[in-house]
Amino acid sequence: MQESRDRAVVGFAEHDHARCVAHALDAADTHCSREGLRFTTVRRRALEILLESHTALGAYDVLARLEQDGLGSQPPLAYRALAFLVDNGFAHRVERLNAFIACASPGIRHDPAFMICTGCHAVAETPSAPGRTALGRSARESGFRIESTVLEAEGLCAGCQGEEGA
Repeated sequence: MQESRDRAVVGFAEHDHARCVAHALDAADTHCSREGLRFTTVRRRALEILLESHTALGAYDVLARLEQDGLGSQPPLAYRALAFLVDNGFAHRVERLNAFIACASPGIRHDPAFMICTGCHAVAETPSAPGRTALGRSARESGFRIESTVLEAEGLCAGCQGEEGA
């Protein structure tokens, strides 16, 4: 499996989206089988919904789609499915947006950073290395061990920058 540092940012770049979706679903199936986890119809559909685009979706957006598919309409349904996806590395919570996005590198332990386009609302995931940054050095010097980080940046993707100049 490819290392997360070797993977390209996919939220703003052309890529084979069908392959992207198939890879993520395959990784989820494999992980759940290996770990003895139940990848239920609702959990799978929630992941498919997140995989449809590289925009972050709120829990109620996911719930509305689950309801359209006849899978239920109660908020805990979506929250439990999303929690399962996040806990198992198939999705991430984008704190700034209070929303969720499918993981670009499922099956690989990593600390992602998110670039959020304020124009088109696409979200790109890219690897971050908090231990190798100024934050990591400061943490080590103060005896602090970083267990997780959330790095999110807002701005304009190349496409939206081009539209500004038009």
